[in-house]
Amino acid sequence: MKIAHKIASAVFAAATVLTLAGCASTPSQEGAGEYVDDAVLTTKVKASIFNEPSLKSTEINVETFKGTVQLSGFVAQPADISKAGEVARGVKGVKSVKNDIRVK
Repeated sequence: MKIAHKIASAVFAAATVLTLAGCASTPSQEGAGEYVDDAVLTTKVKASIFNEPSLKSTEINVETFKGTVQLSGFVAQPADISKAGEVARGVKGVKSVKNDIRVK
């Protein structure tokens, strides 16, 4: 009877540990290396947009998280929204672009 109780306790403990391990979430914060990589990407995208004569870069904001670039701000023409997205996608290292730019 004591052996059965010990086995049942061990099984319960193992099941609890496995259940809790399955509940662990993926990290939502960046490590130092990822943060530096994202900062470099942000700088490169900003420079590319600044060097594009058709875009008024002072009104376009750039943020990067894990290689995904988010563009926001305002432009004068609808075509500028697409152009900013194309410029950002053309930067080496950019995984994807979320374009939230709006027309003024």
